[in-house]
Amino acid sequence: MTLKMDQAELAAFLVTEFPQVEKRFKVLSVTPDGVDLRRAVTQSDLRPGGTVSGPALFGLADVAFYLAVLSRIGPEALAVTTNAAIDFMRKPAAGVPVIGSARVLKLGRALAVGDVLLRSEGQEAPVARASLTYSIPPRS
Repeated sequence: MTLKMDQAELAAFLVTEFPQVEKRFKVLSVTPDGVDLRRAVTQSDLRPGGTVSGPALFGLADVAFYLAVLSRIGPEALAVTTNAAIDFMRKPAAGVPVIGSARVLKLGRALAVGDVLLRSEGQEAPVARASLTYSIPPRS
């Protein structure tokens, strides 16, 4: 699989097309296997009990898979989530960045299907797993 966007191009895409979230995320790597993305965790991302909130984890999964899809199709801002499910497996470390490792399992003309494993930075065991489907706009 030939990549259409590399690490620097995906980071620049976030700045120009998705500025409302780009400061929370850092593209760590882009390979033919997928994208690794780090999400900073702040006090506003924590829920009672001192754990990272579900919405913060889901946001990481969604952005990581979005970038994994873009790495393969190019800068298409209108690729959108059509389905998502997330399994929370263990408590993430409070205040520690979370890493999302996204894989594209199938890339078709209209849909992309994949998954994202989420881990607290420095930990091996995943804290959550998400499966996502994205709609890809018709190519002109």
